[in-house]
Amino acid sequence: MEPTLSRSEISRQIVLVCHQLAAKGLVTATDGNISARLPNGNILVTPTGLNKGRVMESDLVEVKPDGTPVTLSRKASTELDMHLFIYSQRPHIHAVVHAHPTYATGFATARIPLSECVFPEVMVGLGAIPLAAYATPSTKEVSAALAPFVKSADAILLSNHGVVTYGKNMDDAYFKMEKVEHAAHITFVARMLGGEKVLNEQEIAKLRAISETSYGKDFSEKIACEPEMKPELSESLIKDFIRETLKK
Repeated sequence: MEPTLSRSEISRQIVLVCHQLAAKGLVTATDGNISARLPNGNILVTPTGLNKGRVMESDLVEVKPDGTPVTLSRKASTELDMHLFIYSQRPHIHAVVHAHPTYATGFATARIPLSECVFPEVMVGLGAIPLAAYATPSTKEVSAALAPFVKSADAILLSNHGVVTYGKNMDDAYFKMEKVEHAAHITFVARMLGGEKVLNEQEIAKLRAISETSYGKDFSEKIACEPEMKPELSESLIKDFIRETLKK
């Protein structure tokens, strides 16, 4: 959360996002975890074992940046290490959201990244959405799996697990989660209809120019998506084709 906000304001926004995640079906049962950076540098995080639709401000747990508990009445989320790792790598990040949205987690379970250049809004706002290697949940393996992407991506698919997003404030982190799930859903539908059409390099260059002049956003530092590649026939393939044709 933005450092200028009070602890009380941050608590209210965490609770709001918890309830939004539950209401939209982005988590079920006791899944998911949300956290925010407090003005004192500590982290406020959801507790373990509580349905996000039922989280109240009094349930939240404060810990120090190294994970040492400040709140002693409840245990922090079992995914706390993942949150602390992200904060340690991204000093300007103030909120982290981890959830299991159906379509995005489906892609993560199929181990398919959302890396193609398909949606202009996603390209400008997030860039490619990479896939982290499988790691046992609630272990330090998760942080190791995030390490290759955490500094250049704001949304990461977790193989067979879910999605983690993070941003400059709680709204930013949460909206990125919505954006990832929406992109995954549309991609799934497009594939049911014969496959998504990927933007080519010329279309991407035009989008980049418009993004900088119209929105003041430069997405060149984000993980680059994969543009449409024009198929090229190699000389050997052409020769093989000629040989097969002459045999007929």
